[in-house]
Amino acid sequence: MLDQIFGQNQFLNEIVWKRTGARSDAKRWNQLHDTLLVYTGGGEYAWNPQFEEYSEDYIATKYRFTNPDGRIYRLDNMTSPNPRPNMMYEWKGFPSPAKGWRYSRETMAELDAQGRIWYPDDKTKRPQLKRYLDEMHGIPMGSVWTDIDPINSQALERLGYPTQKPLALLERIVRASSNENDIVLDAFCGCGTALVAAQNLKRQWIGIDVSPTACRVMAKRLKKDCGLKEDEKLWEIGRGFIVRDLPKTEAELRKYPAFEFENWAVVALGGIPNKVQVGDLGIDGRIYPVSAIPELRVKEHVEMDFMDVWYPIQVKQTDKVGRPDIDAFETAMQRAKRKLGYFVGFDFTGDALFEIDRFHRQTGCEIKPLTVREILDEEIAKYPKGEKICP
Repeated sequence: MLDQIFGQNQFLNEIVWKRTGARSDAKRWNQLHDTLLVYTGGGEYAWNPQFEEYSEDYIATKYRFTNPDGRIYRLDNMTSPNPRPNMMYEWKGFPSPAKGWRYSRETMAELDAQGRIWYPDDKTKRPQLKRYLDEMHGIPMGSVWTDIDPINSQALERLGYPTQKPLALLERIVRASSNENDIVLDAFCGCGTALVAAQNLKRQWIGIDVSPTACRVMAKRLKKDCGLKEDEKLWEIGRGFIVRDLPKTEAELRKYPAFEFENWAVVALGGIPNKVQVGDLGIDGRIYPVSAIPELRVKEHVEMDFMDVWYPIQVKQTDKVGRPDIDAFETAMQRAKRKLGYFVGFDFTGDALFEIDRFHRQTGCEIKPLTVREILDEEIAKYPKGEKICP
């Protein structure tokens, strides 16, 4: 597909990123890497070489000399690799190499004045160039990247998005293939890591995703991680961002796939959708108050952990939520020992609202019924006791 879009001649590199360690797989070679395919748009293209740090062994082996001022250096050959008659001259009593010097007299004089030439005591040996460690960029990056760890369950940047990539990986890609103020386009941007990388590196950016849930996750991330505001006027002067074409009507939301509709509703409430859609025990998402311990938000399995503080969310895409739906949610709340829950639907029957009231009076547990219209209009009921909900 990329050959068709860009042309076969625009293929530049295949890069292997090692994203995980060895694991057991008896039937095939362990799949430990992802592949990056690098294409250019043709003609001139941005290219900024990237470097990795020298290893301690490399430094100990190559950089074995120290100046009186403490600067560490290695010695490099100053003879020409190819015959250069115009570079054949005597330098400070040292005869010309057979193929000439690597540098002209003028350059040799500049290097000498800067103290960058090492002179041996024996005139039969060659002067050499001092290359200082503190001036070296490092080892040029190759096509195999092993120095960037994947996102794990303890990573601070983890959002729970299934295909989330490390920010360091996207920053390397953006830094290598664009310059400041260039435009970075991510047409399948998921949770927005490429956009954050572009913003951090002073690039302009455009992100596209088919999922409204992903778009709202991105918006929250740009606000939190980059300090940007979602504001039309600030966007016009390059200091904010906007989100376009999210659903604005109930009719649009009725056409959504069920799981995507659930995700939209949960995220719109400031909650976290369940990663696993099957076996959710009647709970589609969770809202955490600011008093909740942060570590508990990123745990893989917290369905049966009753020590944390969270409120369950249930979502139905039916025209009207009925009493059986409320009965099932009550059971889920009691199973999870929750005193407060949120139920989202397009509308509620009289029986459903009556049961919500009865449940509250008899058990003290409260279900907040919220319509899609209320969410779209941002007319969500206030949370009990004034407690702030953390998105």
